[in-house]
Amino acid sequence: MKFNIAVIPGDGVGPEVVEQAKKALDAVAEAYNHIFIYKEAQLGANAIDATGGPLPKETIEICKSADAILFGAVGDPKYDNDPSAKIRPEQGLLNLRRELDLYCNVRPVKAYDNLISNSPLKREVIKNSDFVIYRELTGGIYFGEKTLSEDKQTAHDVSSYTVKEISRVTHLAFQAAQKRKKKLTLVDKANVLETSRLWRKTVSEIAKEYKDVELEYLFVDNAAMKMILNPTHFDVILTENLFGDMISDVASSLCGSIGLLASSSIGAENGLFEPIHGSYSQAKGKDIANPLASILSAAMLLQYLGLHEEADAIERAVDKSLALGITTQDIKRKMQKSTTTSKVGDFVADYITNQDDSNMNFRNIHMGQSTII
Repeated sequence: MKFNIAVIPGDGVGPEVVEQAKKALDAVAEAYNHIFIYKEAQLGANAIDATGGPLPKETIEICKSADAILFGAVGDPKYDNDPSAKIRPEQGLLNLRRELDLYCNVRPVKAYDNLISNSPLKREVIKNSDFVIYRELTGGIYFGEKTLSEDKQTAHDVSSYTVKEISRVTHLAFQAAQKRKKKLTLVDKANVLETSRLWRKTVSEIAKEYKDVELEYLFVDNAAMKMILNPTHFDVILTENLFGDMISDVASSLCGSIGLLASSSIGAENGLFEPIHGSYSQAKGKDIANPLASILSAAMLLQYLGLHEEADAIERAVDKSLALGITTQDIKRKMQKSTTTSKVGDFVADYITNQDDSNMNFRNIHMGQSTII
């Protein structure tokens, strides 16, 4: 089968990790007889430097005409450290979500057995943790009206939600719960915020359509605490934009590295796939960034395209790289040498195209007896 993939490398280490994800996709194309046609586009700080704006019109058109979008990262220190900057790289991603109406962000969280020792949490606490966060992505405070008084002494960020915005992501979360452990947790702040009370009322009504799914409610502060104390409590978490952004980063402590968390942003007609980590600009060009989140994002992209067997192959390759310790420095175990971004990508691609040789060949790779390492 043939698919058109829009590729947005973005800023910082984005181009490096996206390159490894493309290696995985190319290996899938070879092993499963597909054709992936890539068309590159700009977004973020690189787009500002090239065009004066963070989201060129050409990028929007490339994304709209693609079957799926593979994205790297956005952000640059020269903007991060300048709060007065009126044009910012992150505006490009926010505006792209709005242009494509990518209203649902899905973030799987899994504690890998081979990396439990990397987590600051106890093994018995995080073992078998496996849940997914459904985050509303185009509403709330990130997209509300923003004002600064003339005397610059007062600022406002408005958070607003409609029943329609809440409903469409809620249905997707309930449908996901039906395919998992049949439990959904709504995370809000309904004791304080009117928007949260609308969320709770709307979700409660929709829950009547999914009688086989258990629904519970947690305030966001309590949910963050429970995520650390008892992460196996969760199955599907549903929440609004700001809270979802925060608790996703909290969840990264369960994996041992934020470099392992992939995500998808889905709309009615488009899907964008990216690691949840930032641009990590201090590592740019050093070949040390963890590419596994980007590679796992490519697996989610394949699932979106209906290529489930191919997505499983990527996930198996990632599992094998972790089992053999073929990892970057952020997740290396004690007394273990780390490898580079590009070599992790090489291993994943080689595994996908040589899965029948996994036992002896990849043991040799682990021992450094292969040109891959």
